[in-house]
Parts: sequence; C-alpha cells; structure tokens
Amino acid sequence: MERKRNSDVLAELVTLPDRQVVDVGCGDGALARFMARRGARVLGIDTSLVQLARARAEPAVAGETFVQGDAAHLPVPDAAVDVVVFFNSLHHVPPESLDQALAEAGRVLRAQGIVYVAEPVAAGSFFALCQPVDDETTVRALAQTALDGAGRHGLAPERTRTYLHTVLYPDFAAWCAHLVAVDARRTARVLALKPALRESYARLGTPAAHGGRAFDQPMQVTVLRNISL
Repeated sequence: MERKRNSDVLAELVTLPDRQVVDVGCGDGALARFMARRGARVLGIDTSLVQLARARAEPAVAGETFVQGDAAHLPVPDAAVDVVVFFNSLHHVPPESLDQALAEAGRVLRAQGIVYVAEPVAAGSFFALCQPVDDETTVRALAQTALDGAGRHGLAPERTRTYLHTVLYPDFAAWCAHLVAVDARRTARVLALKPALRESYARLGTPAAHGGRAFDQPMQVTVLRNISL
C-alpha cells in the first residue's frame, strides 16, 4: 500500500484555493490551518470546547474561524460552501446521527460541491495500539455503512483511495495526552491500563528518524459529489 501523508492526499484530491470549506470535527485546528495556507476559507466545527480552545489559541493563518457545533446540526446556511471535510471524525458521530450528518453535509453544499471523508481502517499497528483503550471496530464499520447510503442525500460517490499513513509521537506521554484530548471519557481507562499501554507503545512502534515512535495507520478516503439540483 502506498505511504502518504494525510494532508498531501487531501491537497491532491480537493481544490482548495478560493473554496469555502467546513471542517467537521476540526479538533485542534491543524487541518483547518493547513487548508487555509492553501487558499481556502475555513470554518472549523467541533463539539469539544477543549479542542476549540486549542484551535483558537494558535495564530490565525488566513482568517479561519472555529465554532462549537455538531455534525448533525451544522451552524451553516443552505448551499453555502464548496467542500465539507470529515477527517478522522465521521466515526465519532453517534451512530444514530450518522445519516443526519451526511444529510447536513448535502444541505450546506453548493451544487457540485464535494464531501471529503478520510477514515482510519480498523487495522495496522496504530489501531492495535489504541484498541485496548477504545475499540473503534464497530463505529468505523457503521460510518462506512452510512457512506454507502449517502446517495439518498444527493451525494454520489466519485472516487475512493486507500493509503498508509505514518503516525508519529515524540513519547508515550504525548500519545496518552492525544487519546484523552480526542475523547475525555478515555481518561480512566488510559490510567488503568498505563503499564500495558506503555509496553504496547514500545513493542508496536518503530523508532522514528527524529526520535519518538512511528506507527502505521491504513486510511480510506471517500469523495462524494453533491448532484442534487
């Protein structure tokens, strides 16, 4: 499988300059800033006030903004944007809201706009590392099932792409901090499993060129086109 950076795949598949983009589940805003540097006008949306605080704490690149909201009720007018991005976020939408989240993406897109969905596959050393804390096998499968039914919202599949992404952490503590930042409900389990997790971190990772450990995460990208009139 081809090894690629997530950001490079996004830049290859999505036209960013002068596009209005909504980043759903924007987290700390890193991807929003990446897109803004390439000429996009970006609105980042997340449910977590902690993540939004991190996103807002960074210097703005090109006027990107961050607001609280959820995928099933996007705070965006009808037909207002060119691109909706779900990067590692669709499987975090509650299963009962997945269909509504895709309907919302279709609602806010202009005609011929696209939905870009990058989802981690339930395989690879990084998945194995995280699985004891939060086994996402089922929720990732449910997200894919929702994508398969996106046609009922006027979203037609245009292309898919699989690749291998390298996940890097400078140390074990940084990985634990990331797990909890994504979902604070993981905190107790991370603390309870810490010795075993530390062993898995050392065993499953490989030494990175500039220190820390590297892990493999297979990814699948789905690009959907809004064909509704």
